[in-house]
Amino acid sequence: MNDNWKLVFESSTDHICQTLKSMLEQNGIKTIVLNKKDSMVHSIGTVELYVQKDDVILAKHLIESSAS
Repeated sequence: MNDNWKLVFESSTDHICQTLKSMLEQNGIKTIVLNKKDSMVHSIGTVELYVQKDDVILAKHLIESSAS
């Protein structure tokens, strides 16, 4: 992944990142979800949500707003 993509959220569960991905994309923010979970032992690893560096501030604001 190139330097234009920045990590804005990580979770131990895929469905949380997929929900946030959908919400961000509905707001015009391109996203990438990177699943780093072990395929044999699902309790090991994380799922990471990335956005382009120009969208980091807005993405973090939207993520924080969705949590409250």
